[in-house]
Amino acid sequence: MQTTRVLLLLTSCLLTCVAMAQSPIDKTHMSFDTTGQKDLIDVARSLFKSPPRLVSLDDKKTIYFSILPISNAIPGGGTAIVTSTTAGIYLGDRKTTYLSTISFTPYFNLKGRYGLPIRSSIWLNNNSWNIQGDTRFLVYPQYTWSLGGGQPESKKFLVSYNYLRFYQSALKRVTPYFFVGAGYDLDYYLDVESANNNTLGNFTHYKYGTLNDRNFISSGPTVNLLYDTRKNSLNPLPGAYANFIYRYNADVVGSNNNWQSIYADFRKYITLTNSGAKNTLAFWAYYWSTLNSGAPYLNLPAIGMDPYQRSGRGIEQNRYRGKRLIYFESEYRRDITPDGLFGFVVFANINSASQPKNNTFEYWNPATGTGLRIKFNKKSDTNICIDYGVSKNYSAVIIALGEAF
Repeated sequence: MQTTRVLLLLTSCLLTCVAMAQSPIDKTHMSFDTTGQKDLIDVARSLFKSPPRLVSLDDKKTIYFSILPISNAIPGGGTAIVTSTTAGIYLGDRKTTYLSTISFTPYFNLKGRYGLPIRSSIWLNNNSWNIQGDTRFLVYPQYTWSLGGGQPESKKFLVSYNYLRFYQSALKRVTPYFFVGAGYDLDYYLDVESANNNTLGNFTHYKYGTLNDRNFISSGPTVNLLYDTRKNSLNPLPGAYANFIYRYNADVVGSNNNWQSIYADFRKYITLTNSGAKNTLAFWAYYWSTLNSGAPYLNLPAIGMDPYQRSGRGIEQNRYRGKRLIYFESEYRRDITPDGLFGFVVFANINSASQPKNNTFEYWNPATGTGLRIKFNKKSDTNICIDYGVSKNYSAVIIALGEAF
């Protein structure tokens, strides 16, 4: 019954999005004026006495790079050398085409842990198609705290494994802001093993994907619905976003077990003033659920393991996991300087993972924090984001290119 009610709610929200999308594309909304704005590239050019960059809404340049080499906390804990490269690309008329993005964020440390993630969202001319990709190869041990909430911080279990992800989807525009498509998702967990004599199965009392020295595969098609009025996902302008993904994993396409899941993501951005300075409220909520048994333990919904791994700032990744997960976050974004070079955010989030015995949401886990924004590239509106988040028994500094949502 609970899943049925959630599905009905999601369907009604998506139908509302379709109705809203019937209006034609607002070309004024698609334009981005950088007059009077400043970024780190401008600062560097002034230091070297180079001529300033010209400002024009009809700028013919189509690709903008942002690069950030840092030493930073990485997903799952620990510190590593991270090089984040983000490219913003226009593949059509910028008055009618969203900014495509490609992000490559390799990281490594001296303890045998590294990752090679590449993510992309490609918008073809006039937003006729949106092609999404997420490819990762990760090698790392990571702590887990079993299923549900209420587990003390000290009750954690170290698991080592290699991970290959290959997600691809293509969505066709149906109305100006509404897209429908399909895709394929592959999760390949190699050499899953515990770091001590105990096993992951004994620790979690979960039987799928918890045997030592085994490989586990989840493979299957997806159905994707998308509503997006944001011009730029790196730094969203006022608007709305809704995404629904139904995934069916089947043994006929290589999956170890037949199982299904849904992921529903909703975001809203509200401008508080009409002045040029940013003064925005942003809201984010998602619901992620398996629909039957058979999902490997590492495939179950977990905090910080959403598609972009940006949820749960201030909470250790993987800290809460269950067959279902619900998440809420809000953030206030404000410019400090009139030229947009510096800004700040204040955020709070809360999540709950379902309990293993009855799938109810009994424990709610909050976090809060603040952050500094430094404009790296005003042409793609890309910020360096330096956030500090804190929750019970945990805190972290997170440095990234582009807003969390």
